[in-house]
Amino acid sequence: MKPPSPGYLAVIRGIDRFTEWSGYLVALLCVPLIVPNVCEVVLRYVFNDPTDWAQEVTTMAYGAMFMLGAAYALLRGAHVRTDMLWEKFSDRTKGQIDTLAYVIFFFPAMAVLFWITLEDAQYSFSIWEKSNVSAWQPIIWPLRWCIPITCALLMIQGVSELMKSAYAWRTGRELVHHEKIEV
Repeated sequence: MKPPSPGYLAVIRGIDRFTEWSGYLVALLCVPLIVPNVCEVVLRYVFNDPTDWAQEVTTMAYGAMFMLGAAYALLRGAHVRTDMLWEKFSDRTKGQIDTLAYVIFFFPAMAVLFWITLEDAQYSFSIWEKSNVSAWQPIIWPLRWCIPITCALLMIQGVSELMKSAYAWRTGRELVHHEKIEV
């Protein structure tokens, strides 16, 4: 079997590297996820002075981390799949199913979600939308922007996954999610 061309591998490798680094940056959201909780516990139980802001900061950081980490999860193959059926398929059949699923379902759904949420994010920014959950009322438009950004990151990684599955369909050999592709 003929190996993939260096250019083909370079595109996959570049996209995967971009997703890897974006995943590392998203992991930094653990800091605003942990620090407010620690502050809240110390202030509430040591000083008997609970905060108004810790709950919302934690919720927003977790929401952003969960959404923005979706492309990294796609890269690592961490999304849900029915393994009891999937493992019985050949690499060629897996590639065929994935290729068709990306083309028919994934990309159209991400494109529609991107355009709908982009409009919402722009509107949220234009009115400087704030939360009404607490008296603190932080701005929430940055969280609204996480959704279209997530869609864009997923579509970028989806191109790499589509290329990997098309290769598997064509050759019957999988380009594994975790392998280091050398060009």
